[in-house]
Amino acid sequence: MHVAGVPIAFAAETDKVASNIDHVWITVGVGHAESLRIALSTHSRQNAAAGFDPRLRVGVVASAWKELPVPGVQTRRGLDYREIEATTPVAFVEYERPALETLLSAKTGRAIFVEAWGEFYLRNHLGIHQIHSRRASCSVLKDEIGRDGAIRFYFGNDATAEMLLFKYCGQL
Repeated sequence: MHVAGVPIAFAAETDKVASNIDHVWITVGVGHAESLRIALSTHSRQNAAAGFDPRLRVGVVASAWKELPVPGVQTRRGLDYREIEATTPVAFVEYERPALETLLSAKTGRAIFVEAWGEFYLRNHLGIHQIHSRRASCSVLKDEIGRDGAIRFYFGNDATAEMLLFKYCGQL
């Protein structure tokens, strides 16, 4: 799925047990008074439980924009990080959960528009998740090619954008 809209809210997950916290949520307005939640992983509990590095690695692809995408929700082909990295060098930086929460909060606060690619879900709200590389990792052996997710923040003052790519331990 592809989601595009104006950022409305940002929230970091809370829990009495810090090791249970592994997401932030960005709510975007997608048009016609509708909103959708983007769920971003900030820590891998599965990697931690298996004895692997639970941190996420984040790569940033900077660009300029002239027009914002059309707000809404569309079915689109997933991304493939290999294709992005073949045309743009991407340096990935490891983030502890609190630092990643701070980074995502700051980018959401500056953004005038957000788009994301991921998998649709329905709970007590509509949302997308799986906004990261879907290739095999240290603790997930399933290798899903061409189904990667990402998020792009559009900034207004200088008409720049930043697409964030997320990888777990063991993902190339």
